[in-house]
Amino acid sequence: MFMDKRESKKDNVILFPGLEKRLLEKGLDYLKQQKYRDAIQFLEQALDHDPENSEVYVGLVLANYEAGNTHQAKEIVAEMLRSGLGDYIQVIDMYLMILVQLNEYNEVVTTIEALLEEREIPADKHEHFIRMLEFGRRMLNGETEMEPVESFDEEPEEEELNLFDYKNPNDQVMVAAGLAKENIRPYIIKIREYVASEEGHPFLKTMLLNILNEQEYAEETHVHKFGWAESFNPVHLPELKDYIEESGVIQLLSREIESDDPVLFENVQRLVERYFFLVYPFQLPIGQASAWAAACHFIANEYYGFEDPLESFAEIYNSQIAETEQVLDFIRMLEEISYPII
Repeated sequence: MFMDKRESKKDNVILFPGLEKRLLEKGLDYLKQQKYRDAIQFLEQALDHDPENSEVYVGLVLANYEAGNTHQAKEIVAEMLRSGLGDYIQVIDMYLMILVQLNEYNEVVTTIEALLEEREIPADKHEHFIRMLEFGRRMLNGETEMEPVESFDEEPEEEELNLFDYKNPNDQVMVAAGLAKENIRPYIIKIREYVASEEGHPFLKTMLLNILNEQEYAEETHVHKFGWAESFNPVHLPELKDYIEESGVIQLLSREIESDDPVLFENVQRLVERYFFLVYPFQLPIGQASAWAAACHFIANEYYGFEDPLESFAEIYNSQIAETEQVLDFIRMLEEISYPII
């Protein structure tokens, strides 16, 4: 049915030389600008004219994923696999990471086991896929039971774990998920070194701090992010949802947006959660809640393709324009940070 619909659209379009290329370039440009609705619109048109272009498919996967259409992104990748489009291993990797986001671990395990049987995995990717397979099995079967954490006073035997080896955010998700299901006492030294380092990914640092909190680790822990440094007691850290709520940003956005445009509010809320996940556990080190609300609303508005000036949002939330610009610059920097599957 889908192909019939696509073909009927093609019959009604007068093709111009190079049109599909211009549509692709426009779609990818919108994708880079994080205007995902516009990106999807142009990339779908490009696909109508060039239904076997793997670059168009990849753009659609990323645009749909970023727009929150995770199931649609999965279907597009599955279509690429069925049609043999793109670099097979890269497409498989993209497919697996979407499955992880959807918690479809059975399909993760089945897919990787089939790859191993078919000897399709190149040598330089073998360790990566084995790690994903082990993670999928662990999450699927729940076979690793956490030992009771009675005390962190004793000195356990230190386990070998180099967190700095995990450069790919998707691998970071897996290593953190694995640690969350274990007694992390043998890894304490490595975890403390990582979160205190000027290096290391803020995404993984947040996940590690949450694991320390969940396992009631009560020693002062030095945390370094974005040039800020402070010591925290993990057992006293708020849960992420409470940390975000206590900032007051969501409440300000809800007051201005939710009743008039609940879809926009949901999208802005997702942005706030993403940014604050990276900043956690520092308490609004830049700007007031009103400036964050104005800047986040402005960013979401950009995603929808609108060009209202920042000043109009500063006025809505009664924030200082200079402070709002400072927060916006910081958010632009956060947007450059790699996130799982991005």
